[in-house]
Amino acid sequence: MKILVIGSGGREHALVWKLARSPRVETVYCAPGNGGTGLHGVNVPIDATDYDALAEFAAREEIGLTVVGPEVPLIDGITDRFRARGLRVFGPTAAAARLEGSKIFAKEAMIAAGVPTGGFHPFDDAGRALAWLRDQPEDCPWVVKADGNALGKGVLMCDNRAEAMSAVERVMIEREFGPAGDRVSIEERLFGYEVSLLAICSGQDILPLAPAQDYKRIGDGDTGPNTGGMGCYSPVPDFPPALVEFCREKVFAPILRSLDFTGVLYAGLMITDQGPKVLEYNVRFGDPETQVMLPRLESDLLDLLEAAVDGNLGNIQATWTPRKAVSVVLASGGYPGDYEKGKIIHGLESMADMPDVTIFHAGTRIEEGRTLTNGGRVLNITALGNTFANAIDRVYGAIHSICWEGMQYRKDIAARVRE
Repeated sequence: MKILVIGSGGREHALVWKLARSPRVETVYCAPGNGGTGLHGVNVPIDATDYDALAEFAAREEIGLTVVGPEVPLIDGITDRFRARGLRVFGPTAAAARLEGSKIFAKEAMIAAGVPTGGFHPFDDAGRALAWLRDQPEDCPWVVKADGNALGKGVLMCDNRAEAMSAVERVMIEREFGPAGDRVSIEERLFGYEVSLLAICSGQDILPLAPAQDYKRIGDGDTGPNTGGMGCYSPVPDFPPALVEFCREKVFAPILRSLDFTGVLYAGLMITDQGPKVLEYNVRFGDPETQVMLPRLESDLLDLLEAAVDGNLGNIQATWTPRKAVSVVLASGGYPGDYEKGKIIHGLESMADMPDVTIFHAGTRIEEGRTLTNGGRVLNITALGNTFANAIDRVYGAIHSICWEGMQYRKDIAARVRE
């Protein structure tokens, strides 16, 4: 079978890497891909949002399955377009993808379905949002979210009323996140620890994947602005199988009853004193969760994806290594704000033979035989170990071999579970 993966980030490199290992796969194409996806497959110079060209390529090359990585094509309806042409595609429809495309739609759907989540207040006018906040207690913490897709950056954590009002102004008046800020959701701020739980879904069939914990803030100790994710680890020791089963019944099953959903449903959870509560849903593989989960997956990923597409998910299980995985994101200087591209990355060749260490490229490109930075999040370094301490030592030991001008990364990924 020939496979097409759509996207150009670290998640897509991990998908290409894993799918290429399937004995049933002939070639994995990636559109447009990055400097690493071409190491395991064939990069195709088609933008991830050029939907007609992607469909033409899939039809012409007789692609057996297309796997959509990023959220934007799903929100735009790429699955609907492919299905209309009789092309097999893994990913939800545009109607189902509203769970990620609109924070307000997702909250309303959660509450209607009885999914445990925090309270929220939607606004489509900055004046009304600010007036409402003025009536709230001064020291009350909030989360202000741009309603639309802001590529993981439109969530502003606020410790008090003044910070929440400033966040509303940034989103709705200063338009920091563009059209995504046409509306805002002002939400109850939940406290606890976060867990990412992804599930492959097909109708009412749910196959939970291994839990992971992501680090969203740019700085050590969870400081600074939110990013697309600066690192991750899996499994999560204090998220046992009983909680996974609770989430299957209370987080995934209720929301799926009202949707025609085939693909990955990602639940961003806060584990509070009252139990798991949903912070957000995404409708695709997480990034960097994918880069830390797939090295632990012993099953053939293609089998799982095809079972979902073909309606056979209830007859399949996933198997995982008990080993621990830690992934650290290496980012450009200035990220998540402005940053420069085109910096030469040094040291990748020295990592070729490091045991249990895998490099997933994100924002890279190859030019005249050199690997250059081409985005905010540039590389994901993932290591496996029999213990978290072993995996942590391996991943940071590998990072010491890599450098480019301005490179930044967090030094505390998985520190809370170090044994």
